[in-house]
Amino acid sequence: MQMAQPQSSRPVLVTGGAGFLGSHLCERLLQDGRDVICLDDFSTGRRANIAHLATSQRFAVVEQDVREVYHADVSLIFNFASPASPPDYQRDPVGTLLTGVLGALHGLEVARLNGATIVQSSTSEVYGDPLQHPQEEAYCGNVNPVGPRACYDEGKRSAETLLFDYHRKYGTDIKVGRIFNTYGPRMRLDDGRVVSNFIVQALTNKDITIYGDGHQTRSLCYVDDLIEAFVRFSGAGKDVVGPINLGNPVEIPMIELAELVLELTNSRSRIVHLAAAVDDPRQRRPDISRAREQLGWEPKVALRAGLQRTIQYFDGVIGAQHDRASVEVA
Repeated sequence: MQMAQPQSSRPVLVTGGAGFLGSHLCERLLQDGRDVICLDDFSTGRRANIAHLATSQRFAVVEQDVREVYHADVSLIFNFASPASPPDYQRDPVGTLLTGVLGALHGLEVARLNGATIVQSSTSEVYGDPLQHPQEEAYCGNVNPVGPRACYDEGKRSAETLLFDYHRKYGTDIKVGRIFNTYGPRMRLDDGRVVSNFIVQALTNKDITIYGDGHQTRSLCYVDDLIEAFVRFSGAGKDVVGPINLGNPVEIPMIELAELVLELTNSRSRIVHLAAAVDDPRQRRPDISRAREQLGWEPKVALRAGLQRTIQYFDGVIGAQHDRASVEVA
């Protein structure tokens, strides 16, 4: 029988490691000197997100669906595998729900068998369309369990249940972080989230589409800040299990966000209003008192600065696509 490696020398597993958040997390862990295994089925994650990491001998990629049982001798698991944008998870709602539940279950079994810590990327969607504002972790939410967004919301809620049941029954070392809206480089152009939608529309001088009156609010956290929070969370004591809200408490109406994107891109786009999306939350703002107290963390990157970095990334991607199209036509 092969003996397990010492805890300190075993690698870190990042499920969904080729996704927007997962790829940034893999990059940060490598920078911190960790050996990293990226596990992804590439259904929504992209190989391009991790191509720059492939030259590292401390980085390995495993193509695997977390809905299937897997094994790994690791000391730490970040469970980030899941479709995260409405077009993605509504395209395969059954698969999304099962990814949330089975992905958590299989990750928990790996953690239990290896004595590893598992860090769950949960979501502010567990609060649904909240009746409490701002949202604190003790709030149980206002989720529609039969709506078109429920596959994602309830998958994440069920995952949290599994983690805390494993913690109580088996003593599994768990940590649950509830992610609020996050943005930054490596978002897909077509992922359907508000920041990418607005920026791509502005850069291509298409109408900026707002669903509803534009007075609904979001709290937007730059990706580097969020990754810093998860790294701190993973190294916190065993008594720090969460759930912990991880996001930016600065709230902005969508109409103001659209106007800011127009300013930063110098775009000729118009702002147009469409019918409100079903079950779209009217307000979303985290109470991060627990993160400040237990992790010593709060966001540092201001919205304007973060948007400028994100716009620069998208401008480069759109420009590269245009250049390729021009070559193909020629």
